[in-house]
Amino acid sequence: MQNNSKRRERGFTLIEIVVVVAIIGILAAIAFPSYRNQVIKSNRAAAQAYIADLANKEQLYLQTARGYGSLTDLGITTGSIPNAVARVYDVTIATQSGPPPSFTVTATPKGNQTSDGWIAIDSSGTKTSQNPNKW
Repeated sequence: MQNNSKRRERGFTLIEIVVVVAIIGILAAIAFPSYRNQVIKSNRAAAQAYIADLANKEQLYLQTARGYGSLTDLGITTGSIPNAVARVYDVTIATQSGPPPSFTVTATPKGNQTSDGWIAIDSSGTKTSQNPNKW
């Protein structure tokens, strides 16, 4: 006596695979822009902390030099800027001899960060940005 019943093959049908790929595509379409926004916010936060630190160094420099200095005067070289900041921002210091002396530290975005706009802090502690809600 032979068993003529057909065995059912196990596996995925084409429709099941297409549905899974569609679901993964939808999740990726939602997750990737959110991830990108978080990376931009993280980079901005690193730059804000760094330029605030530079503003503090300028205040200390003022006490000894009776004026504000450039990045070189503060002992900052291109290699000493944190990689998280240097990778996506160009940091500059503009000084005015006064009276009274003043400075503005500006971080200008580059690369994928350009959509975020520049951020700055000056000698009076005023924080400004290209996008008003970014500080």
